[in-house]
Amino acid sequence: MKILVRNLARSITEADLLALFESHGAVESCDLVLDNETGKSKGFGFVSMLDETQAQAAIAALNSTKQAGNKIRVKFAEEKAESGDQAIWPESE
Repeated sequence: MKILVRNLARSITEADLLALFESHGAVESCDLVLDNETGKSKGFGFVSMLDETQAQAAIAALNSTKQAGNKIRVKFAEEKAESGDQAIWPESE
């Protein structure tokens, strides 16, 4: 189950994010999104948890909590549409 974590403090590291979620269950992966030019956090990341029940518990426990001075937002990540999956409207006759 993929989880989106937003409004992270720029000082949070991937290890910090991982530790935050590991206290709620098994974490499959943890990715902090970094700026390509500066290498610093963009303030959001993704966590994948193996068990859906543990993921739901982590979201409930962590959403709207203060971490490193910031009130974080935690929710299930939505699937991103493929670039070729745009709606095609029928041409009018």
